[in-house]
Amino acid sequence: MKERPGSPRLRLFVALDLPQRIVTPLAEWTGEAFGGHADLRPVRPESLHVTLVFLGYMYERDVEQIKEITFARDLPRFELQAEDVQPVPRARPRLFALGLTDAGEQVTRWQEDLSARLQAGRLYEPEKRRFWPHVTLARAKRGKTPRGVTVPELPDELRQPFEPADVTLYQSTLRPQGAVYEPLAKGKKTPVH
Repeated sequence: MKERPGSPRLRLFVALDLPQRIVTPLAEWTGEAFGGHADLRPVRPESLHVTLVFLGYMYERDVEQIKEITFARDLPRFELQAEDVQPVPRARPRLFALGLTDAGEQVTRWQEDLSARLQAGRLYEPEKRRFWPHVTLARAKRGKTPRGVTVPELPDELRQPFEPADVTLYQSTLRPQGAVYEPLAKGKKTPVH
Protein backbone atom coordinates (compact mmCIF):
# COMPACT_ATOMS: atom_id res chain seq x y z
CA MET A 1 0.00 0.00 0.00
CA LYS A 2 1.28 3.48 -0.91
CA GLU A 3 2.09 5.98 1.79
CA ARG A 4 -0.29 8.96 1.94
CA PRO A 5 1.24 12.27 0.87
CA GLY A 6 2.02 14.80 3.60
CA SER A 7 0.11 17.95 4.43
CA PRO A 8 -0.21 20.42 1.53
CA ARG A 9 2.06 23.45 1.68
CA LEU A 10 0.99 27.10 1.66
CA ARG A 11 3.14 30.18 1.01
CA LEU A 12 2.62 32.37 4.09
CA PHE A 13 3.65 35.72 5.54
CA VAL A 14 2.61 38.00 8.40
CA ALA A 15 2.09 41.68 7.60
CA LEU A 16 0.82 44.99 8.86
CA ASP A 17 -2.13 46.29 6.85
CA LEU A 18 -2.15 49.96 5.91
CA PRO A 19 -5.13 52.17 6.79
CA GLN A 20 -7.40 52.98 3.84
CA ARG A 21 -6.57 56.69 4.17
CA ILE A 22 -3.00 55.75 3.14
CA VAL A 23 -3.79 52.93 0.67
CA THR A 24 -5.93 55.03 -1.69
CA PRO A 25 -3.53 57.96 -2.28
CA LEU A 26 -0.47 55.67 -2.18
CA ALA A 27 -1.96 53.39 -4.85
CA GLU A 28 -2.81 56.40 -7.05
CA TRP A 29 0.69 57.84 -6.65
CA THR A 30 2.27 54.42 -7.33
CA GLY A 31 0.26 54.01 -10.54
CA GLU A 32 1.39 57.42 -11.77
CA ALA A 33 5.01 56.93 -10.69
CA PHE A 34 5.56 53.41 -12.06
CA GLY A 35 2.63 52.59 -14.36
CA GLY A 36 4.36 53.99 -17.46
CA HIS A 37 7.49 51.82 -17.13
CA ALA A 38 7.32 48.74 -19.36
CA ASP A 39 9.69 46.76 -17.10
CA LEU A 40 7.75 47.40 -13.86
CA ARG A 41 4.48 46.11 -12.42
CA PRO A 42 2.93 48.42 -9.79
CA VAL A 43 1.61 46.58 -6.74
CA ARG A 44 -2.19 46.44 -6.63
CA PRO A 45 -3.85 48.55 -3.88
CA GLU A 46 -5.13 45.48 -1.99
CA SER A 47 -1.57 44.12 -1.87
CA LEU A 48 0.11 47.13 -0.25
CA HIS A 49 1.37 46.12 3.21
CA VAL A 50 4.41 45.99 5.52
CA THR A 51 5.79 42.44 5.71
CA LEU A 52 6.82 41.50 9.25
CA VAL A 53 7.77 37.85 8.71
CA PHE A 54 7.94 35.94 5.44
CA LEU A 55 7.47 32.30 6.39
CA GLY A 56 7.63 30.84 2.89
CA TYR A 57 6.10 27.45 2.14
CA MET A 58 4.67 25.95 5.32
CA TYR A 59 2.63 22.81 5.94
CA GLU A 60 -1.10 23.46 6.08
CA ARG A 61 -1.22 21.48 9.33
CA ASP A 62 1.01 24.16 10.94
CA VAL A 63 -1.31 27.09 10.17
CA GLU A 64 -3.20 26.87 13.48
CA GLN A 65 0.04 26.91 15.47
CA ILE A 66 1.30 29.88 13.41
CA LYS A 67 -1.95 31.74 14.16
CA GLU A 68 -1.71 30.95 17.89
CA ILE A 69 1.87 32.20 18.11
CA THR A 70 1.33 35.27 15.92
CA PHE A 71 -1.81 36.45 17.68
CA ALA A 72 -0.86 35.43 21.24
CA ARG A 73 -0.05 39.09 21.90
CA ASP A 74 -2.15 42.06 20.86
CA LEU A 75 -0.67 44.41 18.31
CA PRO A 76 0.55 47.46 20.24
CA ARG A 77 -0.35 50.93 19.05
CA PHE A 78 2.54 52.34 17.08
CA GLU A 79 3.19 54.87 14.38
CA LEU A 80 4.91 54.71 11.02
CA GLN A 81 5.87 57.53 8.67
CA ALA A 82 6.96 57.50 5.03
CA GLU A 83 10.57 58.35 4.24
CA ASP A 84 11.69 57.94 0.61
CA VAL A 85 11.15 55.47 -2.22
CA GLN A 86 14.23 53.32 -2.78
CA PRO A 87 15.31 50.92 -5.53
CA VAL A 88 16.17 47.46 -4.11
CA PRO A 89 18.96 46.59 -4.70
CA ARG A 90 20.25 49.97 -5.81
CA ALA A 91 22.46 48.83 -8.71
CA ARG A 92 20.01 46.46 -10.45
CA PRO A 93 16.62 47.01 -8.81
CA ARG A 94 14.11 44.16 -8.61
CA LEU A 95 11.65 46.37 -6.81
CA PHE A 96 10.92 49.87 -5.54
CA ALA A 97 9.92 50.26 -1.90
CA LEU A 98 8.69 53.04 0.34
CA GLY A 99 10.90 53.08 3.43
CA LEU A 100 9.13 53.83 6.71
CA THR A 101 10.32 55.46 9.93
CA ASP A 102 9.38 53.38 12.96
CA ALA A 103 8.82 55.81 15.86
CA GLY A 104 10.69 54.50 18.90
CA GLU A 105 11.42 51.26 17.00
CA GLN A 106 8.20 49.80 18.39
CA VAL A 107 7.36 47.93 15.17
CA THR A 108 10.92 46.60 15.01
CA ARG A 109 10.74 45.31 18.59
CA TRP A 110 7.35 43.66 17.97
CA GLN A 111 8.69 42.08 14.77
CA GLU A 112 11.77 40.76 16.60
CA ASP A 113 9.55 39.30 19.34
CA LEU A 114 7.27 37.66 16.75
CA SER A 115 10.31 36.23 14.93
CA ALA A 116 11.69 34.81 18.19
CA ARG A 117 8.32 33.24 19.12
CA LEU A 118 7.95 31.62 15.69
CA GLN A 119 11.55 30.39 15.88
CA ALA A 120 10.91 28.89 19.33
CA GLY A 121 7.95 27.06 17.76
CA ARG A 122 10.33 25.70 15.08
CA LEU A 123 8.33 27.45 12.37
CA TYR A 124 10.75 30.17 11.26
CA GLU A 125 14.42 30.97 10.93
CA PRO A 126 14.90 34.74 11.48
CA GLU A 127 16.68 36.65 8.75
CA LYS A 128 20.26 37.73 9.40
CA ARG A 129 19.67 41.27 8.18
CA ARG A 130 17.99 43.84 10.37
CA PHE A 131 14.25 44.35 9.87
CA TRP A 132 13.44 47.24 7.53
CA PRO A 133 9.85 48.47 7.65
CA HIS A 134 8.78 49.24 4.08
CA VAL A 135 5.97 48.91 1.55
CA THR A 136 6.81 47.36 -1.83
CA LEU A 137 5.31 49.63 -4.51
CA ALA A 138 6.48 48.10 -7.80
CA ARG A 139 8.29 44.95 -8.92
CA ALA A 140 10.39 44.27 -11.98
CA LYS A 141 8.67 42.03 -14.51
CA ARG A 142 10.21 38.58 -14.88
CA GLY A 143 13.57 38.71 -16.64
CA LYS A 144 13.58 42.53 -16.76
CA THR A 145 15.88 45.05 -15.10
CA PRO A 146 14.27 48.47 -14.97
CA ARG A 147 16.59 51.28 -16.03
CA GLY A 148 16.22 55.03 -16.03
CA VAL A 149 13.39 55.08 -13.50
CA THR A 150 12.95 58.56 -12.06
CA VAL A 151 10.85 58.45 -8.91
CA PRO A 152 8.75 61.61 -8.40
CA GLU A 153 8.61 63.37 -5.05
CA LEU A 154 6.25 61.79 -2.54
CA PRO A 155 3.39 64.21 -1.75
CA ASP A 156 3.07 65.68 1.76
CA GLU A 157 -0.23 63.82 2.19
CA LEU A 158 1.71 60.53 2.16
CA ARG A 159 4.38 61.78 4.55
CA GLN A 160 1.96 62.11 7.45
CA PRO A 161 2.41 59.64 10.36
CA PHE A 162 -0.10 56.79 10.41
CA GLU A 163 -1.05 53.84 12.55
CA PRO A 164 -1.23 50.41 10.85
CA ALA A 165 -4.74 48.98 10.59
CA ASP A 166 -4.16 45.32 11.58
CA VAL A 167 -1.66 42.50 11.67
CA THR A 168 -2.67 39.72 9.26
CA LEU A 169 -1.52 36.21 8.39
CA TYR A 170 -1.66 35.95 4.60
CA GLN A 171 -1.49 33.13 2.10
CA SER A 172 0.35 34.17 -1.06
CA THR A 173 -0.50 32.41 -4.33
CA LEU A 174 1.90 33.06 -7.18
CA ARG A 175 0.26 33.81 -10.53
CA PRO A 176 1.75 35.02 -13.85
CA GLN A 177 0.21 38.49 -13.32
CA GLY A 178 1.63 38.70 -9.78
CA ALA A 179 1.02 37.22 -6.34
CA VAL A 180 -2.50 37.18 -4.90
CA TYR A 181 -2.79 37.56 -1.13
CA GLU A 182 -5.60 35.99 0.88
CA PRO A 183 -6.01 36.87 4.57
CA LEU A 184 -6.21 33.75 6.76
CA ALA A 185 -6.45 35.49 10.16
CA LYS A 186 -6.27 38.98 11.66
CA GLY A 187 -4.97 40.15 15.02
CA LYS A 188 -6.28 42.90 17.22
CA LYS A 189 -4.75 46.06 18.59
CA THR A 190 -4.25 46.79 22.25
CA PRO A 191 -7.37 48.72 23.31
CA VAL A 192 -7.01 52.40 24.23
CA HIS A 193 -7.88 53.11 27.90
